[in-house]
Amino acid sequence: MLANEKEYNGNLFDQLSILERIEAVTEDEAALKQIAIERRQIERKLYQSPSLQKTE
Repeated sequence: MLANEKEYNGNLFDQLSILERIEAVTEDEAALKQIAIERRQIERKLYQSPSLQKTE
């Protein structure tokens, strides 16, 4: 379980980094389409508004 939003965001950035590394070495169009889908889903979580953290 994640301790806080900062840790959660760090994990999302790690996922984006993995996608970038895979994208750099593949020429398969189907794989590149799937990478784009995954990237949009991760970015949606990363840049959600309002953030997960409660404002007091």
